[in-house]
Amino acid sequence: MGRTYIVEENVGQYLSNISLQGKAFVSGLLIGQCSSQKDYVILATRTPPKEEQNENLKRPKAQLDNADEEWATEHASQVSRMLPGGLLVLGVFIITTLEMGNDFQNALRRLVFAVEKSMNKKRLWNFTEEEVSERVTLHICSSTKKIFCRTYDIHDPKSSAKPADWKYQSGLSASWLSLECTVHINIHIPLSATSVTYTLEKNTKNGLARWAKQIENGIYLINGQVKAEDSDLLEGQKKSSRGNAQATSHFDVRMLTQLLLNSDRRSTATVQVCSGSVNLKGAVKCRAYVHSSKPKVKDAVQAVKRDILNTVADRCEILFEDLLLNEIPGKKVMSIKLNSEKEFHVLPQRVFVPIPGSRVMLCDYKFGDESAEEIRDHFIEMLDHRIQIEDLEIAEEINTACVSSSVNTEASLDNTYDEQPKQPIKTTIALKIQQNIGVLAAFAVAVLAAGVSFHYFSD
Repeated sequence: MGRTYIVEENVGQYLSNISLQGKAFVSGLLIGQCSSQKDYVILATRTPPKEEQNENLKRPKAQLDNADEEWATEHASQVSRMLPGGLLVLGVFIITTLEMGNDFQNALRRLVFAVEKSMNKKRLWNFTEEEVSERVTLHICSSTKKIFCRTYDIHDPKSSAKPADWKYQSGLSASWLSLECTVHINIHIPLSATSVTYTLEKNTKNGLARWAKQIENGIYLINGQVKAEDSDLLEGQKKSSRGNAQATSHFDVRMLTQLLLNSDRRSTATVQVCSGSVNLKGAVKCRAYVHSSKPKVKDAVQAVKRDILNTVADRCEILFEDLLLNEIPGKKVMSIKLNSEKEFHVLPQRVFVPIPGSRVMLCDYKFGDESAEEIRDHFIEMLDHRIQIEDLEIAEEINTACVSSSVNTEASLDNTYDEQPKQPIKTTIALKIQQNIGVLAAFAVAVLAAGVSFHYFSD
């Protein structure tokens, strides 16, 4: 028996309202959450058409078997940044005027594998063996209204299509549970002199991969308690007079990173020749969502972990894209061959927006000079859903970071806060690129004390 997809009714309405307007097909993404028993689809978004596709509508049949994988995967990469913890791109949909043949089914199969491969390259985490590895393809024939739902095992490139059930449900995510966590980060990434051919982006990603292990191995408190992984997230909820659990819809998560200092372990010193370093410092607001059908603690914690990793990696990627677009001729910022100076860049801040009729909120990122209208337009372009500017929730406030080449640059960044008006500051996230040609010696010192030390990483 194939998998079952429980789908928000609004998704069905959205798909039925899509007009082909002379095109051979319209494709897009299906967004939701996996579970061991069934998958949940809470959002669908069409892939924005290319300009040349708009101009070339006279040969629809020629395009039918030639879905643009590169364009679709780029859209999926952009959309994946806008998903909080717990949400994934579950697959792709396509709407055609005709029932598709085997050739086009193969093109759809290639598309779902290409989308997953593209997103997997960016992740700082890996799927576990227990997680569902099937992704869905949905074909809707606009003339006959028939729906063909199939799944493929993305871990098996030779996997064949399996039939799946597609069922609609009203208010699917209206009762989902939300988890919030504030994580203070101070990540130092040395830029090895032996990897001068690497871009700054690649060096930073390698450094973040090491930091990701700390996040994966952290201890997570849910509403101040450590809970067993296999226990029910809603376990211990008060009972109402009817005997039903009065579920708490919001959970506060705090993270403790474990410093494995053991007197029995031998410590060594590592010497690394570096051409510079990157520092990421600040606080990030993280959110994750899980379905309310007997959710497990391990699923909730996993969703939070992945949101922490995703949001830090995404901000760095967005910054590097911005640096490339605005790179000054003759000054290769994206190369690790920097001038002997320190540069400070403020990472984009996170913005949340609700999904109508749902408890789930999507997110985006904005630099300080971007307007609310630009964020709204980006939501419309990427997700094909209109939002209200007043619904935008800026989770983090941003402060001016000092960009200087003087000796006291680092001090000027720290003192920037003192120069600001005295008001509550939620967070500032800055990336520091430091040129320090020389030798970086990192010494691990053995501690003659039993037990485990923890570094508190949350408010």
